[in-house]
Amino acid sequence: MTVHFIGAGPGAADLITLRGRDLIAACKVCLYAGSLVPEALLSHCPEGARIVNTAPLDLDAIIAECKAAEAAGQDVARLHSGDLSVWSAMGEQIRRLRAEGIAVSVTPGVPSFAAAAAALQTELTLPGLAQSVVLTRTPGRASSMPEGESLTNFAATGATLAIHLSIGNLDAVVADLTPAYGGDCPVAVVYRASWPDQQVIRSTLAALKRDVTENITRTALILVGPALAGTGFDESCLYASEYDRRYRPQSADSPWSSWSHGDD
Repeated sequence: MTVHFIGAGPGAADLITLRGRDLIAACKVCLYAGSLVPEALLSHCPEGARIVNTAPLDLDAIIAECKAAEAAGQDVARLHSGDLSVWSAMGEQIRRLRAEGIAVSVTPGVPSFAAAAAALQTELTLPGLAQSVVLTRTPGRASSMPEGESLTNFAATGATLAIHLSIGNLDAVVADLTPAYGGDCPVAVVYRASWPDQQVIRSTLAALKRDVTENITRTALILVGPALAGTGFDESCLYASEYDRRYRPQSADSPWSSWSHGDD
């Protein structure tokens, strides 16, 4: 028996990996975060599966569901929104399950920042503007921020910031970022990225509080940085005619083929 943690993606039901879909179809028990995971994904569950919305459950109750499935010899599909590597609360669940001797697996999902960038049709790492993306948040009820992980510190790098779980802290976001980026720095807010009611707001730090509409109180990502403008960047050397391609394989299956054919 295994508890399969599956990244369910940012919202659109078809933004899930084939592996994730197949695992859902193979598990007799499905635990899903109902507030964020689209119900359409539950259509992949096998007939007669036990489907539990974990939104009202605490950690003890979730682990109890997993233990009951283990006793029955049934695999569990544990669905979380986005990707499991950030802000998923997977770590505390896995710690409990390992203490119980229950096997786990992890299948990645499409993260919300990637879905937001796709909605903007924007590359977040543009040559000459930004070559780093910082995934961060502001302090909230669920988690505080470790010392040193502040918006002001991250802003000093000039990187593109993907600020999660912070749409309710706009005053602090603007105050912390403006000294480093300037009031005219481009900002984008993507509400419910990839969902049917997705909403995109493009603004600047100076105008952000004015431009964010009243309906956006949660489930929104804030992207900040010069790369959001999509202008004034350099072309990369990747496709330049004079670029040395000796380390670029001709195919994924033959990593040394370009060397062996001597065409670099």
